[in-house]
Amino acid sequence: MTYFIKCVTSHYANFSGRAGRVEFWNFVLFYVLLTIIIAAIIGIFRLPLRLGYIWSVVMLIPSLAVTVRRLHDINRSGWWVLITLVPVIGWIVLLIFMVTRGSR
Repeated sequence: MTYFIKCVTSHYANFSGRAGRVEFWNFVLFYVLLTIIIAAIIGIFRLPLRLGYIWSVVMLIPSLAVTVRRLHDINRSGWWVLITLVPVIGWIVLLIFMVTRGSR
């Protein structure tokens, strides 16, 4: 948990540099776990769904930044993140990029 907080706060909007597979997948793991926890809390306490939307907006920049840094690690341009705009195929291609070994 502290690694997630440290990673997000120290590289919040850092689109330069590299992020290895471990950093990227740890970020994804903790992001998904925290999203599930927040969704459960919203559901249990019947809180407004806006809280979930706020969480998504707050985490948009860090998730884009770590994805771009991961793409840099496999010697691809950060602009490859836009391939997700292509339905289904784009997500599959990006997933393949994310599991590829880095250049180091």
